[in-house]
Amino acid sequence: MNAFTTTVADGWTIARRDALKIRRSPDLLGSAVMFPIVFVLMFAYVFGSVIEVPGMSYREFLIPGIFVQAVIIGAQTTGYTLTLDLGKGIFDRFRSLPMAPSAVLVGQTVSDLLMNIASLVVMAAMGLVVGWRVHSSPGEAVLGFGLLLLFAYAFSWFTATVALALRTPESFNNIATMVSFPLMFISNAYLDASRLPAPLRVAAEWNPVSTFTQAARELFGNTSSAMAVPDAWPLRHAVPVSLLWIAVLLTVFVPLATRLYKRAVSA
Repeated sequence: MNAFTTTVADGWTIARRDALKIRRSPDLLGSAVMFPIVFVLMFAYVFGSVIEVPGMSYREFLIPGIFVQAVIIGAQTTGYTLTLDLGKGIFDRFRSLPMAPSAVLVGQTVSDLLMNIASLVVMAAMGLVVGWRVHSSPGEAVLGFGLLLLFAYAFSWFTATVALALRTPESFNNIATMVSFPLMFISNAYLDASRLPAPLRVAAEWNPVSTFTQAARELFGNTSSAMAVPDAWPLRHAVPVSLLWIAVLLTVFVPLATRLYKRAVSA
């Protein structure tokens, strides 16, 4: 077999191993699903009564942002799991096996993508319960979920890179919280970014979370002509810019994470 085929085969083996580990540790999947559900209930029923969105229900405006939030939280499982495996010395065992060096990372990111699929299924069902509806065509809806999953996979490589640089679960959790919360809250995920003060509005409009949220809203048909048209270039071209973000994340962090992994197992 050539190098690519070997990497794919070894990566799938690791993905199956990691998927079994998630099944035996339901707290990992539970945290990735329950946290966004809490946000749905809190924002939909507590803040939704006081937040108005012109021309549409706040719950339909909210759910695409919750999808993006769920993807970010789910992708962090990649980094957290890698730090646990580093601490247990499992990578040392992998090093003694005849397998491609990148197979561990490929397998981990693929297994976490499967977990993100389960998370999005639960979140979509929860969204339908609270009043979210898809107003676009079935094809556009499929593209919307596909875009979210591509983002989940690409962001997993970013969290893997951070985890391999920090190497401890505590350090990773601290940095992940410091990065993810500003990304999620200084965005258009929960409210119209145009309502924010000028400095925060600019940050929100150029925030990649805002771009993916806007793209999801467009693909699911959760937009309204009564809302102000975004001025920022990423939001006016949300779908192609989201694809560009995915390409940049993969181009930068796949080789960087692989390099850090090789350094970690050779230390």
